[in-house]
Amino acid sequence: MTKLAKLDGKVALVTGGSRGIGEAVALRLAEDGADVVVTYLGSAERAEAVAAKITAMGRRGWAVRADSADPQEVRAVVAAVAERFGRLDILVNNAGAGFMGPIEDTGLADIDRVLETNVRGPYLFAQAAAAHLAEGGRIVTIGSCMAKRTAFAGGSLYATSKAATIGLSKALARELGPRGITVNVIHPGPIDTDMNPADGPGAEFQSGFTALGGFGRPSDIAATVAHLAGEDGRYITGAEIAVDGGFAV
Repeated sequence: MTKLAKLDGKVALVTGGSRGIGEAVALRLAEDGADVVVTYLGSAERAEAVAAKITAMGRRGWAVRADSADPQEVRAVVAAVAERFGRLDILVNNAGAGFMGPIEDTGLADIDRVLETNVRGPYLFAQAAAAHLAEGGRIVTIGSCMAKRTAFAGGSLYATSKAATIGLSKALARELGPRGITVNVIHPGPIDTDMNPADGPGAEFQSGFTALGGFGRPSDIAATVAHLAGEDGRYITGAEIAVDGGFAV
């Protein structure tokens, strides 16, 4: 008898899934058996390539353009996933916007973009997904090590936005717990992506703040998401999980 994969029959939505952490999460969930939808904003080609990899695994993959800062697009993509696949089991709030700089140089446009994407977006995705999630549903939001420790200056806006994911996850865990839905937040440390490469100009500086002295891989985050998304994560909710190489210690 063929053993079923951990997430066979499940449908996952991964926001910002065209590259980096989002891509790794999408591919790991598909590897574990889920059909996976990825949203993207700027790179249709890369997102379609991720969807093609998912399809090549024997799962259903779909890439959809959706701006996490646009409430109408957020609601529309969740509704489209539920209609196309007939269900939604796992939401991974990964899409994000970054900004680093002194508070006096932070403009209103910067504040709006970061908070709309990193705070309002995950809230609205969770709100829309909650209408479709059944018992055993999962919401995982990607926070940041900077939500727990601001080791250097210039991160006030970004840290503010990622700290909000803590309150959102804990409050939703309480609200959705009676329905058998878990809600958690993962705080990555420095992760080797094209936006923050391990051989980039600031890599040594960032590595110096970690206990392990180096960068993590996107697959490190994906493995933790997969654990929370599966049956092994059934009794974990309202948790903050640091996958940061000891950045916050």
